[in-house]
Amino acid sequence: MSTLILRGRAFDGKSQHPDAVVKIDTINGIILDFGERGSVEVPRDAKKLRLDRDATILPGLVDAHVHFMSSTGHGPNDWAAVPDTLAVLRGAGELRKLLQAGFTSVRELGSKGGPHLAQAVSEGSIEGPDVVSCGRALAQTGGDDDPPGFPLRLAQELASYSYFCDGPWECRRAVRMVDRDGARVVKFYASGAFSRGAKVRSNFTDEETKAIVDESRRLGLKVAAHAYGEEAMERAVRCGVDSIEHGLGLTSSLASEMGKRGTYYVPTLHIYRNPVYKNRDNELVKKHLSEDMQIAREKGVKVVMGSDTIGDRTIPHGRNYEEIVEEARFLGNREALIAATSRAAECLGLENAGMLASGFRADLVVVRGDPSKNTRALAPENIVHVIKRGRLL
Repeated sequence: MSTLILRGRAFDGKSQHPDAVVKIDTINGIILDFGERGSVEVPRDAKKLRLDRDATILPGLVDAHVHFMSSTGHGPNDWAAVPDTLAVLRGAGELRKLLQAGFTSVRELGSKGGPHLAQAVSEGSIEGPDVVSCGRALAQTGGDDDPPGFPLRLAQELASYSYFCDGPWECRRAVRMVDRDGARVVKFYASGAFSRGAKVRSNFTDEETKAIVDESRRLGLKVAAHAYGEEAMERAVRCGVDSIEHGLGLTSSLASEMGKRGTYYVPTLHIYRNPVYKNRDNELVKKHLSEDMQIAREKGVKVVMGSDTIGDRTIPHGRNYEEIVEEARFLGNREALIAATSRAAECLGLENAGMLASGFRADLVVVRGDPSKNTRALAPENIVHVIKRGRLL
C-alpha cells in the first residue's frame, strides 16, 4: 500500500481544523484517516506532501449545475449548430479546466454527449471531474427549449437538448429514454425562462410532473427541476423533486416546505450577473439576487453550489468558483463552502464524497490562503494541488 500524507489547515466539508492530517491510500483512492495532528498514525515510509503554512486542504469542489455547450457563440442557435463530435471534443477540454480549478465532481444538466463524457472520465480515457449527467432534459412541446424558428420535427430532433413529452405516458417514456442513454439524473423544465418575453410560463401539469418523478424513482434516478416562478416551484416541490434549479421567485411558505422536505436549492446566482445575460433588469432576477437567498437562509433550505456555467466561448469553465463567492455574500463563508463540498455531494447522490473523513474518496484540493476567511482563495490562480481518487494531478 502506498500512503500519502498531507498536513496543515483543513476544512473537512463541514468545519475548520487549524492543524490536521490527511492520510491517503493512493492505490485504492480513499482517505484512510483524518484528524487533528497527533491523532493520526503516520507510517515511516509514507510520502509527505509539503505544504506552505498558508495553505488550506479541502474536499474536491463540486459544481451541481453545469453545461458543455461547446460553441464559439452564445445562445440556443449557436449551441445547436455545433456538431455532436466537436461538442464532445471541446467538452473534454472544458472538463480538464474544471479539474485544474479544483472541481472533482460536477452535475451536467443538458448538453450534447453528457453521458459519453461521463463514461470517458470514468474509464480513464480523458481527465476531468466525475460527471453526473442528465443527458437530455425533458421539455414540453412549445416550451422554452422548443425553438419556434424551426419546423417542429427539426426543432425537437436537431435543435434541442431535450426529449419532448406531452401527457403522463409520454413523460414516463422520456424518463426511460434518458435512463437508456446512461443518465444518472433527470432534469425537466418545470417552467420556461425569459426567452419569450418577460413573463415566465409554468410547464407540465400535475399529472405529467408526478409521472416524471414517479418513473425516475422507479429507475433509481434523482430529479432536478428547472423552475422560475412560484407556480412551477410549488408544483415541483409538492410532486417530490430532489432539487430546484435557479428557483427565481422563492417565497417564505415555499421555502418552509422545501426545508421540511429536504429539497435542495441550486440558485445559480452568478450567471445572472454576467454581462451576456439579457434579463438582468427583470424584477424576478433582481429579487433573486437579493431577497430569495435571504428567505432560503432564514427558512433553513439546503442551498447547493451550482454555477450554471455554459461552457461556450462567452462563459467558459474554469471560473466556476465565482458562484461560491456569490453565495457567501448571503450564507457566510462556511455555509458557502459546505454548499460546494459535502452538501453538493449529497445532492448529487455521490457516496462517500465531499468530506475529509476515513473511508471517503480521496478527492482533495489544496489552495493558497484560507477560504473560510476569503472565498476568493478558491480562484484557479490559488490552486496549489488537486488530488483525485488518491492521484496527485
